[in-house]
Amino acid sequence: MSAPCDLGGRGVLVTRPAAQADGLCRLIEAANGCAIRVPSIEIAPVADPREAAALLAQSWDMLYFVSPNAVEQALALVPDGSWSGAAKVAAVGRATAQALTDAGRAPELVPEQRFDSETLLAMPELADMRGRRVLIVRGEGGRALFADTLRARGAEVRFAEVYRRLRPAFDPAPLLSRWIETVAAVTATSDEIMLNLMEMLGPAGRASLLATPLVVVAERTAEKARRLGFVQVEVAERAEDAAIMRALCALNPAPAD
Repeated sequence: MSAPCDLGGRGVLVTRPAAQADGLCRLIEAANGCAIRVPSIEIAPVADPREAAALLAQSWDMLYFVSPNAVEQALALVPDGSWSGAAKVAAVGRATAQALTDAGRAPELVPEQRFDSETLLAMPELADMRGRRVLIVRGEGGRALFADTLRARGAEVRFAEVYRRLRPAFDPAPLLSRWIETVAAVTATSDEIMLNLMEMLGPAGRASLLATPLVVVAERTAEKARRLGFVQVEVAERAEDAAIMRALCALNPAPAD
């Protein structure tokens, strides 16, 4: 598959967790770019998984997995990936759906357009949730939109929090010393990653970061980025690597040869 554009040797900061960065890095390098890995979030198991494990072992009308991390960490607690206690399984997007399929249970509900909770909530299967029991499998904290909406539609909703998100330790000095020459764009696939990166770069790196074009995967993140002072923000169509790559190309629209 040919690259969608030629990045001309420009550097792109890839901030995904280390274990999830390879795909985007390969696409950047295939487009004659330089992938600069700065993982701005770490995924770790919760300190006490007993409550989540007990919830996962129950019967539910629907299990909703919010990310591939949710699938991976839940499987560590309940290795039977068929989720036989769930009448239906839902995934926020393709990567999560693939993780579920690989584990042994292809999800019945996956958004077809944008991969987010809003799109999933618009599916007719979730219009009437009266009397349904729903378990949302996620990390600690997170958005309340999906749960609040389903409760308003009559569902009983619980959370199985199976992982923590941590900010990695990072010495920004080497990167900041060559930022202008090497970093042409930054990617951030969540609000938390974007905010962590700002903290990791510190006050000395704030001006350089805000002046660098930013690619995000949700309009809400873009709005927050603009409020923080980012000068140029591009929103990818979805959270997939290929869509992020197309957004990077939109910042630098020269076509590939």
